[in-house]
Amino acid sequence: MISQEIKTKIISGFRTHESDTGSAAVQIAVLSARIQELTEHLKAHSKDFSTRRGLLRLVGRRRRLLNYLKNNDLKQYSDLIARLGLRK
Repeated sequence: MISQEIKTKIISGFRTHESDTGSAAVQIAVLSARIQELTEHLKAHSKDFSTRRGLLRLVGRRRRLLNYLKNNDLKQYSDLIARLGLRK
């Protein structure tokens, strides 16, 4: 799990207004941090299949949120994937 300080820093970097903690962009950023952490864990523990399953669930959740954002706000979607370095 990511620490509360790191999560707070991520939320403050991606929020759209002062009390924003649950918008799609914030959720995607937090999920991306968790995915990166689990990916590093799996490099060292390649036979940890329960963590691998959890990682795949997080990737699927992030994918669905990205599809939602792309359908509703294309500019924010393209800015977000550029900031996170996800693709293209």
